[in-house]
Amino acid sequence: MNGVLGRRRGGTLLLARRRPLVAIGGQAMISSNDFRNGVTIELDGQVYTVVDFLHVKPGKGSAFVRSKLKNVKTGAVLERTFRAGEKVSRAHLERREMQYLYQTGEQYVFMDSSNYEQVTLDKNQVGDAVRFLAENLTVWLLMYEGQCLGLDLPTAVDLAISQTAPGVRGDTAAGGTKPATLETGAVIQVPLFIDEGEVVRVDTRSGLYVERVSK
Repeated sequence: MNGVLGRRRGGTLLLARRRPLVAIGGQAMISSNDFRNGVTIELDGQVYTVVDFLHVKPGKGSAFVRSKLKNVKTGAVLERTFRAGEKVSRAHLERREMQYLYQTGEQYVFMDSSNYEQVTLDKNQVGDAVRFLAENLTVWLLMYEGQCLGLDLPTAVDLAISQTAPGVRGDTAAGGTKPATLETGAVIQVPLFIDEGEVVRVDTRSGLYVERVSK
């Protein structure tokens, strides 16, 4: 059943149709009641991704939606409260799978693996993603109305340690950490037993060490 949702109450299956997007003046709109993590909206001329939301129905007064929105272009996080049912513009982003090739000056060159087309982004377009951008890494360019707003990295990447203090033999207990410079130039905290040349897995969302991949 297209566009129909089902839920049970007692033993009875209740059917409810999905709420469609409402178009106003040719612009697709979405209700704040339909916010979900990952939904992209346009607000004050900027494109944001919903990263957190909470529907609040106080004892008195009108219901509202408290949200955290991440600016797709700058990475800045904005906290914003909407009235329940408030309409905002929906932004449909195109994700293009690309392979990072190399950097020249402040320009970063990517290649579309499907047609070998090369795309060059500047430092502002790449943003904080540069911290974990290693050659040959597969990424996704975020396109909106023909313009690249930024890029998405995999949730985790494997990178070599280029510089850190000597590892402490036998110290594999959690707790102690030290700074380490990755092959991309980013500095993260790693366990004391990690040595230069080792490969570690890093969570690109938090910038935190996950595990040692290889010695």
